[in-house]
Amino acid sequence: MAFEYQEDHVRNSRGTLLFTCRWLPLISSPKALVFLCHGYGMECSGFMRECGTRLATAGYAVFGIDYEGHGRSKGARCYIKKFENIVNDCSNFFKSICGMCHYLVIVGHYYLPNVPKFTTRRLNFAAQEEYRDKSRFLYGESMGGAVALLLHKKDPSFWNGAVLAAPMCKISEKVKPHPVVVNILTKMEEIIPKWKIVPTKDVIDSAFKDPVKREVIRNNKLIYQDKPRLKTALEMLRTSISLEDGLNEVTLPFFVLHGEADIVTDPEVSKALYEKASSKDKTIKLYPGMWHGLTSGEPDENIEIVFADITAWLDKRCNAVTFEQVLCPSNQGFEKFDNAMVSMAATSGRTQSSGTYLCGLKRPRTQRRSAM
Repeated sequence: MAFEYQEDHVRNSRGTLLFTCRWLPLISSPKALVFLCHGYGMECSGFMRECGTRLATAGYAVFGIDYEGHGRSKGARCYIKKFENIVNDCSNFFKSICGMCHYLVIVGHYYLPNVPKFTTRRLNFAAQEEYRDKSRFLYGESMGGAVALLLHKKDPSFWNGAVLAAPMCKISEKVKPHPVVVNILTKMEEIIPKWKIVPTKDVIDSAFKDPVKREVIRNNKLIYQDKPRLKTALEMLRTSISLEDGLNEVTLPFFVLHGEADIVTDPEVSKALYEKASSKDKTIKLYPGMWHGLTSGEPDENIEIVFADITAWLDKRCNAVTFEQVLCPSNQGFEKFDNAMVSMAATSGRTQSSGTYLCGLKRPRTQRRSAM
């Protein structure tokens, strides 16, 4: 299916210019809307292009925004003063697409595939009447999973579902910093908030399995590859702890997927989300041997598997999920992901009251690092 790609800039409530993009299928009406939440240090137009193009060719209208200080947006590089700023910026932009609020659009660019020249035009996001009644899905990777869950928490009845790839929603006990260390860093954050003092290994080497794709990502100059800033690291830590404490408050339908060989975010984090969430419709799938970058760093055959699962999950829900179902959980339950897939409960002898728990064989793990 052919699609159109567009780029625009919007200005947030703090006056910062933010880059946005969209992939639109060239059909009369998309199946549903998918809103991308990228990970820490990442960006949408290049790094998440695979996701945008695949979902658009599957019939979905896909929208992305680079957070302040990320990618092609303005702001101190990868400096997160307040995590809630990211959530509010995403909420305002995404809802403007749905015609629910106004967002100032500065200028837009768009092009058709195989047409190299960009054309400039002005767009009015608030006038998207055709999208007002479409189902709305969040798609979050790594830290973007935390953004997606907080968007749901901000307005529980607005979103029809979420796809969460290796989400940052809990700090693994294996890497949780000592309270004394956190206390010392907290006292320093207002003095040197932007100081790049947090030690970290090369995440790109640990996150993306395919060596060719790994080098493409490393050569993407829009991706932040320096040490995390002090306040940024603390904001991410606080956000993870807060989400962990409120996992039972998650009620929207979701599909959480995780590579079993991921050493950037522990698969146990996704299991905790699945086990504790109150959602009536929840699915988890763990991919044996796959790393953190499920949609961008795996060999082509693995990426095909992952996107087939994602589009299958969305296709079963883009027409079935309604606001009435979200607001009235007592109505008929949501459809399961795939009856042909084996549940963890069945293989372990435990009973499961709802959802589908998919898992491969466990493999030995190396020491894990925090979800940055």
